[in-house]
Amino acid sequence: MSLASDLSARLRRLLRRNRQESELDEELRFHLDRQIEAGIGDGLAPDQARRQALLALGGIERTKEEVREASGVQPLEELVTDLRYAGRALRRNPAFVIAAVLVLGLGIGASVAVFAVVNRMLLSDLPYPEADRLVRIYEQNSPTNRWALSAADYQAIAAEQRSLDAFGAVQLGDAAVSTAGDPRRIRVGRASAGFFQALQIPAFRGRNLQVEDEDAGAPPVLVVSYGFATQLLGGPDQAIGKSVTVDGVSSTVVGVLSPGYDQLAGIPVAVWPALRLGPPTRRGPFFLLGLGRLKAGVTQDAVARDLAGISAGLLTRWNSDWKDSTARLTPVPLRAALVGSADRRLGLFGAAVVLVLLIAVANVATLMLVRALGRERELAVRAALGASRARLGRLVVTEAMIVAILAGLLGFLVAGFGLRFASLIAPELSRIGAPSLDGPTLMVAGVITAAAGLLVGLAPVSVALSRRSLASLRSDELRTGASRRATLMRGALVVIEFALALPLLLGTGLLLNSFVRLARVDPGYDPKDAVSVSLALPGIRYPDGNATIRFWRQAAARASELPGVTAAGLSSVIPPQDGAGSTNNFNLVDHPVPPGTAEPVAPWSVVSEGYFEALGVPLLDGRRFTPTDTGGPAPVVVVSRAWAQHYFPNDRAVGRQLVSGGCYECPRTTVVGVVGDVKYQGLAGSDEMVYEPVAEYPQTSMNLVVRSRAEPAAVFQSLREVVRSLDPELPTNETTLEERLHASLANPGRWTLVLGGFAAVAVVLAALGVFGLMSFVVRQRRREIGVRIALGAEPGSVTRMIVTRGLRYAVLGSLLGLGISLLEARWLPTLLFEVSPTDPLTIAAAAVVLLVTAVLASWIPGARAAQIRPVEA
Repeated sequence: MSLASDLSARLRRLLRRNRQESELDEELRFHLDRQIEAGIGDGLAPDQARRQALLALGGIERTKEEVREASGVQPLEELVTDLRYAGRALRRNPAFVIAAVLVLGLGIGASVAVFAVVNRMLLSDLPYPEADRLVRIYEQNSPTNRWALSAADYQAIAAEQRSLDAFGAVQLGDAAVSTAGDPRRIRVGRASAGFFQALQIPAFRGRNLQVEDEDAGAPPVLVVSYGFATQLLGGPDQAIGKSVTVDGVSSTVVGVLSPGYDQLAGIPVAVWPALRLGPPTRRGPFFLLGLGRLKAGVTQDAVARDLAGISAGLLTRWNSDWKDSTARLTPVPLRAALVGSADRRLGLFGAAVVLVLLIAVANVATLMLVRALGRERELAVRAALGASRARLGRLVVTEAMIVAILAGLLGFLVAGFGLRFASLIAPELSRIGAPSLDGPTLMVAGVITAAAGLLVGLAPVSVALSRRSLASLRSDELRTGASRRATLMRGALVVIEFALALPLLLGTGLLLNSFVRLARVDPGYDPKDAVSVSLALPGIRYPDGNATIRFWRQAAARASELPGVTAAGLSSVIPPQDGAGSTNNFNLVDHPVPPGTAEPVAPWSVVSEGYFEALGVPLLDGRRFTPTDTGGPAPVVVVSRAWAQHYFPNDRAVGRQLVSGGCYECPRTTVVGVVGDVKYQGLAGSDEMVYEPVAEYPQTSMNLVVRSRAEPAAVFQSLREVVRSLDPELPTNETTLEERLHASLANPGRWTLVLGGFAAVAVVLAALGVFGLMSFVVRQRRREIGVRIALGAEPGSVTRMIVTRGLRYAVLGSLLGLGISLLEARWLPTLLFEVSPTDPLTIAAAAVVLLVTAVLASWIPGARAAQIRPVEA
């Protein structure tokens, strides 16, 4: 018989216990009466016959006990009895139950929520068939430097690879999208057919993109998400065949994605036009996200070797404008590409949650210990009446498990609420999907709850069920022995709480220190009174560079004439942001890199005259751009101070020449000015930037930056009117530069806030722990303290005695916590700015906070001890 069927049979017998007991009683009474009748027939008196019958049957109750043991029901009966007794005992002390369930439930809930995030990001399958075969393909020339593919890369991989079942690419960008109403500027992903073939997801309605859709002469088509079709196209069934205008091009909807696929391969866009690429004229630029599916049985190393051969061919083919022989096409598992460095952040917050849970367990264990001490006489009486140590221990642990189960139920609710804020600790979840309380998470929740219950029950069991406690019923012996053991145990638990609280407090201090330093960073520009309007010109209405430049010049000129406007200019990127927009390789004419080595790469921005004044960036050397900087035989650039100091640390950068984009046959580019550093790559990023005039390299997507004394709302309204006067169908995205600057601090602020919340909980629990311990010590030593006061001890000395004892626990816990903090250092460096994980001032501040907390928590029971009246003691 299997374990499950055996347990099921025992449960059925337990549920039918009353009926079985009645039948057993009738059976035993029948045999007893027969035995009595036989004894009377042998000449015995009725009383003698009854005694002999009882002896022959072994006693009815003993016989019934033997029957129960044989049926296997007795252990279940004892468990039910223990549960019933523990429930009644806990109901008599609701304050203890509420406190224990709240403390433990918060710890369990936070642990379950973090596991749900970890499970979603690192353990669960991505929503694609055989997702472990999906890889992102990058260009890479060092372990930490990789970038997107170029059109030349994409076409070479598609034609020459032999290790992938499918390969495709996506070009991300903003576009003016219109269905039936006003156009809106949204993110779109121009995808190849191979991209959908690699993902292997069928369309919900219609079809996915196909190879024929990529031909230049084919009708423009696109695929939309289920949400886009539902909200803007009347539903997925009605969407097929409808027209959606993307950058002025009317495209037909040929497919609708299934519900839940609001993003593909971590790319959150709702509109997927067909990607169309012409023959490349150079190796760059790099703007495509490559995605491939490995052939069955092919390893990632085999794909890397295949791509290495393609990289060598590309280097030979484009040697005239690409000199970096160290760059290689590199496959990266899709999950690793989506998660990025989030595993370190998850490790940090996961460790923080575990520490909080352990502190909560220690705190509840202390409460259980005090409760067990109050029941020591009861347990000793039970032992004297024959109860085994195992049975008594099970009784105590049963109470702990009931508390843990109630806390687990509360923790389940806390976890569900906490998952709403999961993006605070893992913004990368937006690329993978929302976590949920699924089957694996529920199993882990059960394991955490059971483990917490057992840990909580260990302390009271070890103290209350000691041999000395159960061997004596004398009140003084019980009180003395138990108090000593309980004090040691509670002291150890308090030390553990302080040891676990210090790493949390230290991590919060480091993040706060980093955040303060980051907030003090000079962004290099004046965000006050500056606004930005982002615009994207559709290629069908602006087919060449002259039309594009004409629009940008008119927009900037009309914006500068608005009332209250002091400056207006255009830029392809605006600060601060994570990433610097476009990057470009270059080579200095007077000291070029050796042949075959990688050329320097720098962030590259296209700006107009007036941009530096509108942003508030000072000119340090040379000149700014003028309307005469139109490229041709004399291209020019302006560089940031950091770029100039990097490449010309001892000389002027103005007047120096460089070759950009690997075009050695093109005219040399001259540096005509040096401006102040601006934080384009986030406040913690690099300051290097190269600026190119808009007339030299016109782009269809730009940001109109305006500095005005008027209110932002009025400025935005005026700018919208300017744009409509030039192109009524052009959508705009508007923001103030102050809003962008504040948004750049949001992520580090959230990390500090979340970890600070954990640290605050830990410190409060540690304070409650030392407060409870010192209160227990005062009650335990009440007579001694009364004698001290009677003999002339000053109240202050009594208070100092209690505070000093509490401080000892905090000092010992802090020393142990410093050792734990060394493990924390491995996760923190990527989250810190200009702060070392072992910063001595932050460590000292964290320790001081804990020690002050211990002093304050110990002072309250110490003050009470000083007020003890000797006569009452």
